[in-house]
Amino acid sequence: MRFVIITGMSGAGRGTSLRILEDAGYFCVDNLPISLIGKFSELIYSGTSEISKVALGIDIRSGKALSELQQILEELAIAGYTYEILFLDALDHVLVKRYKETRRNHPLAGDDRIAEGIEEERKRLVFLKKQADYIIDTSNLLTRELKIELDKIFIQNKEFKNLVIIVLSFGFKFGIPNDCDLVFDVRFLPNPYYYEELRRLSGNDKEIQDFVMGFDAAHQFLDKLTDMVRFLIPNYVLEGKNQLVIGIGCTGGKHRSVTLANKLYERLQGDMDYVVKIEHRDIEKDAIVKAH
Repeated sequence: MRFVIITGMSGAGRGTSLRILEDAGYFCVDNLPISLIGKFSELIYSGTSEISKVALGIDIRSGKALSELQQILEELAIAGYTYEILFLDALDHVLVKRYKETRRNHPLAGDDRIAEGIEEERKRLVFLKKQADYIIDTSNLLTRELKIELDKIFIQNKEFKNLVIIVLSFGFKFGIPNDCDLVFDVRFLPNPYYYEELRRLSGNDKEIQDFVMGFDAAHQFLDKLTDMVRFLIPNYVLEGKNQLVIGIGCTGGKHRSVTLANKLYERLQGDMDYVVKIEHRDIEKDAIVKAH
């Protein structure tokens, strides 16, 4: 029997995760009254059921009864009923954006702002997050990427690696991204901007990649950066970090930084069993500025 309790912040993907696991053959129940969890567990572990994989969704809609969940979980453990907790999380501003896009109100917000409802929900769910076997931050995950992560954990039974790596190129003249954990400056490399035939292209074009990577310093930088990141990642995982944003910047965020970010992304994606994403924040901004 595999019994998974899916919980977390409202808007972080609990419903989507239940649907994904249901499609994968799990028997899924959403928002079962807290008082019935003990009986439900007794039934699925009775040996008379043909069900072998169960996912139970629990969220803040349980209201005051949520405070009883801690004791019920302890009773399940005493009774020998094993369970796993998946906690889905996301950054506050991402949750607010999702609520605004769907025009729904947060279940704890009432007449207050959505952000206040989210803050209160975090306080009430802190005990579940502390006990979670898996924490997935969906702030930067597409549905298909979440599906891949859930498949690794609950279908393929792979060792869970709770880290999303985002390689982000940017231009210093537009400011350093405030969510970067690591920032690297590649303005020491020759700038393709000063060559008329290269100026309009970007680091996604082969001509720019050939120009930037035509210098030994670019290869040395990339090798040393890759080695450092490979060293840091397992240590960040041990620390409990679930998102790592690596910023690579040049002047305008169009040529050098895009090239090096792409190269680092290719290396990390090729040899690491983590979610690795690439983003180019400022790649189009020069064109926008000039158009105005």
